[in-house]
Amino acid sequence: MKYLSFNALVLLCVLALSLPVAAQEPQIKTPPISVQLWSVKEALKADFHGTLEALAAMGFSGVEFAGDFGPYGDNPSALKKTLASLGLRASSAHIGFDALSADVLTHTLLFYKTLGVNTLYIPWDERAWDADKVAQFTEQLNAAHAQAQRFDMEIGFHNHEREFEPYKGATFWDYIATHSPNSLPLQLDIGWVQYAQQDAQALIKAYPQRTRSAHIKVVAKDNDLSPIVGGNAIPWEAIIETLIKEGKTQWLVLEQEQYPEQITPLQSVAASKQGLDKVLARLKN
Repeated sequence: MKYLSFNALVLLCVLALSLPVAAQEPQIKTPPISVQLWSVKEALKADFHGTLEALAAMGFSGVEFAGDFGPYGDNPSALKKTLASLGLRASSAHIGFDALSADVLTHTLLFYKTLGVNTLYIPWDERAWDADKVAQFTEQLNAAHAQAQRFDMEIGFHNHEREFEPYKGATFWDYIATHSPNSLPLQLDIGWVQYAQQDAQALIKAYPQRTRSAHIKVVAKDNDLSPIVGGNAIPWEAIIETLIKEGKTQWLVLEQEQYPEQITPLQSVAASKQGLDKVLARLKN
């Protein structure tokens, strides 16, 4: 057997290092997945701890609260510890403006801050699509957000379908987005965006870095779609990639509002979680 000399080995190493390396697309880092607890509201009422355990077993990293804290309504610190014991975090929460009135605002913010929530979303307000009241609503939203920033927190807005009705040459959603500071987060609900026949990617790009959380959901009209994420023709990979790159999205929040026949809400959530996991696996590849 012949051996290469030391000089020959050095030369080969130099040549190998000088060869061009094929450019590789950096792998997309996907955000953690949370679940909006409204999806399983009846299960939570029946068995708060058991439902959280079931969601943790599905592989969720977080939960988004919607007013139900089980036995922890006066003890956010204990609730945070319970979540941590299951490997969960509170990603965010939905609240109404009644929780932000002057007499309870500080209590509300301290409660959620203790729970580990830094971002609160107003999920529904009929003034948001009322031509006579949307300006007042937006001013109140801005004021609440400014107050929250004093606690190193944020208050943003979550859409349904009516925010995309025409208003002043654009839509109510556009009015709210353009009359609020860039620091105010916009939680885009992809299900309702699709229902309203809007372009989710265009909306994300229109207000860059503001879609810091998004609801991953299917809203079926007349049973035209499966309510299970991944079981339809919605371009999830493209939408989620745009969320990551343009929206700077920090959480994907799975929500289930419609349930196939003969399976429970928890089973529906589990099916959508599996579908979303497959979408994210394809996106990474």
